[in-house]
Amino acid sequence: MSSSLDLLALGNAIVDVIAHTEDDFLVARNLHKGSMNLINEETALELYEAMGPATIISGGSAANTIAGAASLGLKTGFIGKVRDDGAGDHYRHDMRAMGTAFDTPAATDGPATARSFILVTPDGERPMNTYLGACQGLSTADVEAEKVRAAAITYLEGYLWDPQDAKDAFRKAVELAHGAGNRVALTLSDSFCVDRFRDEFLGLMREGHIDILFANIHELKALYQTADDDTALAALRDENLPHDHFIGAITRSEEGALVVTRQSTQSVKAHPVDRVVDTTGAGDLFAAGFLSGLTKGLDHVTCARLGGMAAAEIISHLGARPEADLADMARQNGLI
Repeated sequence: MSSSLDLLALGNAIVDVIAHTEDDFLVARNLHKGSMNLINEETALELYEAMGPATIISGGSAANTIAGAASLGLKTGFIGKVRDDGAGDHYRHDMRAMGTAFDTPAATDGPATARSFILVTPDGERPMNTYLGACQGLSTADVEAEKVRAAAITYLEGYLWDPQDAKDAFRKAVELAHGAGNRVALTLSDSFCVDRFRDEFLGLMREGHIDILFANIHELKALYQTADDDTALAALRDENLPHDHFIGAITRSEEGALVVTRQSTQSVKAHPVDRVVDTTGAGDLFAAGFLSGLTKGLDHVTCARLGGMAAAEIISHLGARPEADLADMARQNGLI
């Protein structure tokens, strides 16, 4: 069957609360740049009171990827859990306003819609402090079989790999996608996630459930428990050997990206950016560009260049949703 969706994502539905801060604010609270910390509702309220003026934007890693893909002209869908509260209504509106099919029923009781408090330092780095709230209520009942079967690629967010119900939802989505002859992508999301779920992530890869893996080089080194880039890349290459179709897309910040397949490892330079304002969402938008390229039938290097372009746009401003028309940018750069 022809796919009615280019890209469908399962992920955390989170409202981002973003503020600029100084390094001392992080030091005083033992917060580390680039980290993702899970917090409870009480801590969330305390942090919100202490942080500076905030910008509130719908976020969530996989949802940011969907936003980038939609800006690149893809037909997109999203499966994620919000509560029937003001933040949840805002989130649903934002997703649908960009043309994304988002029909997951809102929770009518239990925790509030999730929030992530993102503190951006002058160098553009940021720790994320996330109250997961209603996100963790995603279950197999929310996995819409028709949408999964109709999506060329189903994208799974590593951040969500925690509650057992969410793991079951992921496995159901993988079974449905592969049963329909479609591809499945996984993002490792964060070294924090890798350290907690290393064996399970490796199991998904080795069992052939994952066709496309997204990670930054730090996450990849955490996955294979090594401090050496080349050792981690060699281990990933070994994972590819039984699976001809497997693709590893590995980002390396200003050093660009690597595309690892059974046949080769290809290096792609980073897209130029005038000024780094906020690195939030860089990996999410790289995935958006790369997956958009794949659905358009582009070669792997061009896919990575498209991802690099999308990442460069997102780090040039505050927030993890694109402000520019990415499809127009791609045309101007000769990528589509």
